[in-house]
Amino acid sequence: MALEDKQGKGTGQNMPGSNEKDAEIREILTKRSENGELACKRALALAKESGLDPYVIGRHADEMKLKLVACQLGLFGYRPEKKIVKPADTIEPVLAGQIEKHLTGGRLPCAAAFEIAESMGIARMDVSSACEAMKVSIKPCQLGAF
Repeated sequence: MALEDKQGKGTGQNMPGSNEKDAEIREILTKRSENGELACKRALALAKESGLDPYVIGRHADEMKLKLVACQLGLFGYRPEKKIVKPADTIEPVLAGQIEKHLTGGRLPCAAAFEIAESMGIARMDVSSACEAMKVSIKPCQLGAF
């Protein structure tokens, strides 16, 4: 069965199951999680190390009942408030242009937010803060959290 992301596109990678690779991923997730929680940064690092789509790692975490926390864009997984990102007071025109350029269906994909931050040499939270001010939703999450 091909994995499908939230937009319905197959990635060509298998859903979590019971093969040896899946068992290895679950073991690593268990080691990298703390108190039933898995930080976004750790999940994405595992995806990169393993060569898997981040969504596959997110599905494994979900099946293992691990709660994804500490979103690098500040959108979920914080206490006491779930979301910590705040709207930017000002937005550089170049950043606004990059956000608008990468919109898909009126939304900015999480992966595009990361790409914009890297290409501009700014913090990921600066991109999400600009999106908050521009009333642009960031979706879908690379890990499938939203």
